[in-house]
Amino acid sequence: MEKPFSLACERNQGPILSAIKPALENVHDVLEIGSGTGQHAVYFAQHMPWLNWQCSDVLGNLAGINLWVDDANLGNLLTAVELDVSKTSIRHQYEAIYSCNTLHIMSEHQVKDFFNLISTITDHHPDLFIYGPFNYQGKFTSGSNGEFDRWLKEQKTESGIRDFEWVNDLAENIGFALVDDKPMPANNRLLHWHHSNKHIV
Repeated sequence: MEKPFSLACERNQGPILSAIKPALENVHDVLEIGSGTGQHAVYFAQHMPWLNWQCSDVLGNLAGINLWVDDANLGNLLTAVELDVSKTSIRHQYEAIYSCNTLHIMSEHQVKDFFNLISTITDHHPDLFIYGPFNYQGKFTSGSNGEFDRWLKEQKTESGIRDFEWVNDLAENIGFALVDDKPMPANNRLLHWHHSNKHIV
């Protein structure tokens, strides 16, 4: 089996690192939900050696991710674990959650499950980072995002670019407050929330 490869990962990992690194300077344990090929995990673990980066994804993607993890041989990059947001129960507590290009692949129900899971696995004052395309006030931010949304729905009718306002409400409902909404390459955004109160509302 060859290592999976995404050109988009190669293009966006530098800008994403620049955006998240300052907020992770005092963080030790990060969970990546939906590690995809594993490229981001290797790159971020290399450039942030003080934190432990835990990869996760659905079962079918684990072998490819772990090829990247094994080849990198980094002490702070952990073997990928199976995670289905609608089924998996996790006991470990994390100081930060990172997820890239996942919410538009999930169904709306899975997105809700994603946030419900986060509410149970985050430690005191955690950070949440989500990267990907988002709509604002129900509108696409570019023609290419509209074309991408149509393509997603052709693959799976329940997929689609999510409205920022809806996603932000889901985050706020589990106690997170938006810190930054940063424009990123290729009409994507990096959303950063911080949880200042452990008591979930």
